[in-house]
Amino acid sequence: MTGHLIGLIGSTITTSLSPALHHREADHHGLRYLYRTIDIDELGLPPEAAGDLVRSARRLGFTGLNITHPCKQTVIEHLDELSPDAARLGAVNTVTFDGDRAIGHNTDWTGFAESFARGLPDARTRRVVQTGAGGAGAAVAHALLTLGADEVTVVDVRPSRAQALAAELEARFGPGRARAGAVADLKELLAAADGLVNATPIGMVAHPGMPVPDALLHPELWVADVIYRPMRTELLAHAASLGCRTLDGGGMVVFQAAHAFRLFTGIAPDPERMLAHLLDLVTP
Repeated sequence: MTGHLIGLIGSTITTSLSPALHHREADHHGLRYLYRTIDIDELGLPPEAAGDLVRSARRLGFTGLNITHPCKQTVIEHLDELSPDAARLGAVNTVTFDGDRAIGHNTDWTGFAESFARGLPDARTRRVVQTGAGGAGAAVAHALLTLGADEVTVVDVRPSRAQALAAELEARFGPGRARAGAVADLKELLAAADGLVNATPIGMVAHPGMPVPDALLHPELWVADVIYRPMRTELLAHAASLGCRTLDGGGMVVFQAAHAFRLFTGIAPDPERMLAHLLDLVTP
């Protein structure tokens, strides 16, 4: 029986549920499957070390890798090939190996798109504000515009990064579909928005807090978060207390994992079963 050795490269990932999700689905298919976290913080490495880690994994016989914050963009220059989606988005969350070649893929955007379509199927998307213009932000904004959002405003603590992502999105989807917003303008932006998506690490166990001041939320907003540890972030908890419709990051992590599982094994997983596994894993 062919075995699969998979790794996850990123920062503060010891609480990630990806290993358990992959292991449970692999067990259902009778696969020999080992999924390990490779935490750059524990190793004392910078995000730029992702390339060395990919090369080492290939030499050690890994089947593939998942890539998460903050390495989704720094890893690209070290890969031999990108899938069309990864090339368009400029972000990689999955790497497969073909002989000596490392190939980058992006399953984040399809993961978010499936989660959003399922969790907020009739949400208005005339104007959406998104915090975060990194690797996850690129995938989420692409998904929102693919799903038909009229306009996505990207806000980032690094204005140049928001401007670069907005320009890339406009080139891909057309003029007026995306723009960069300033942190100082969040009050006005959210007052006129239909929805807010957090695509930053703020709210994770290792990065507590909220990506926007709580006073800027209002009941007419729907609020989505890409974070799933914790499943109910401070942002989502406050939004729910105001009566906002909310979407946690659980669906995104499951659907992106399902797509990555297929890339690693060539076997179609069952997303419904994986969603049930996630609920079991996060239920006390």
